[in-house]
Amino acid sequence: MEKINMANPFSGEIRFDEPMARHTSFRVGGPADCWVRPGGEFPAYAPRLLAEARREDIPVFILGGGANLLVGDRGIRGIVLDTGRWAGFSPENSRENGGECIVRVCSGSSVDEITAAAAEKSLGGLEFLAGMPGSVGGAVWMNARCYEKEVADVLVETEFLDESLEHRVLGRHPGDFSYKKSPFQGAFTLILSAKFRLRPRLQEEILREMAEHRLDREDKGHYRHPSAGSAFKNNRSFGRSTGKIIDELGLRGLQVGGAAVAPYHGNIIINNGGAKAEDIRRLIDLVREKVKNTLGFDLEPEIIFAGEWP
Repeated sequence: MEKINMANPFSGEIRFDEPMARHTSFRVGGPADCWVRPGGEFPAYAPRLLAEARREDIPVFILGGGANLLVGDRGIRGIVLDTGRWAGFSPENSRENGGECIVRVCSGSSVDEITAAAAEKSLGGLEFLAGMPGSVGGAVWMNARCYEKEVADVLVETEFLDESLEHRVLGRHPGDFSYKKSPFQGAFTLILSAKFRLRPRLQEEILREMAEHRLDREDKGHYRHPSAGSAFKNNRSFGRSTGKIIDELGLRGLQVGGAAVAPYHGNIIINNGGAKAEDIRRLIDLVREKVKNTLGFDLEPEIIFAGEWP
């Protein structure tokens, strides 16, 4: 790692052998060789870091909020580039005559915090994300979906670095996005910011809907234990939700080491205390195997597996 010689000054944090358990909602994961969280100069610093790392053949992993992420117990080799300090919410037009408003949001912004920022300005459209963990960059990358709405419904354009580290802007076009799919998956992408089209709405209505969604997440147990929320995607061709499928097979409470299928929700896998990443991955595989052998359904994990695995 000492080969990388970045231009000064640098504002932010750099740590070596940083436990990734500190940066994932599962609270598991081995050490990153080098963890870097740049400050406000992120759009200038990140491309230089990526280019230098590529020249030295050092892998780079992009980290958002760590909400849908399972890092192996052996950790991540190379550099983890944490976008967490690249945050901000800024309207780009004045909403003349009470019309729609385009807002630009930096990719490291907390999803939950931008819903609150929009509510403060009486702008509706992001309410369905209230209470969801993770970053805006991750939500765009995943095309996050809940309560019959998805990010693509309000997304206008995305600013990003592509595989060649070229700066690009992609508008939202029909066919680019589908259920928890985006054009950014399957290739290296560093999302820098996103623009959303929001609409004027009474603040009390926005806050009421946000509170309902947060309460629903609480009732489903999303915050009771370290987890990644839904472990598997829903497939409409299965005729019912993945949670119901897992419930029907009596798999609630199934354990591997310190990992368990939540006793209160079939589609949530939790760190029940002292779990290792390997416990969680083995449990995911076991649930998939039981569902496949019994019903013939092939469950697709929502969770991203990163780092080194046995």
